[in-house]
Amino acid sequence: MSGLFSTKQFETRCRIEIEQSPEHFHALVELADGVEMEPGDRVQIHGDPIMVGFGERRIFDRTATVRRAGLLRRAWTRFASNFELTELYEVSFTPGRLASSSKRAVFDRAQSIGRAA
Repeated sequence: MSGLFSTKQFETRCRIEIEQSPEHFHALVELADGVEMEPGDRVQIHGDPIMVGFGERRIFDRTATVRRAGLLRRAWTRFASNFELTELYEVSFTPGRLASSSKRAVFDRAQSIGRAA
């Protein structure tokens, strides 16, 4: 029963890469010694806040605390992630909303039919 709720916690080194440019906007964290994250695990990176100006790419070495999820949290995270994935479907990189552009197409079509009559 101890593995159901308990968590293992340890510190490790990590490398943080942050880039903010017209081509890339990302922040990556790589844990030392090939430490792999699993569903429900948490990472806290220690140190001062990081600021990266536009057009810059910077790399920092820090210490991180990894908290492994217990069996219950891991199972819940796997279950809940199936429903949270649908939030990504709402993202669009096209200007405007699809609903408004489809309404505009219907409106334009109605106007052209009205002129033909």
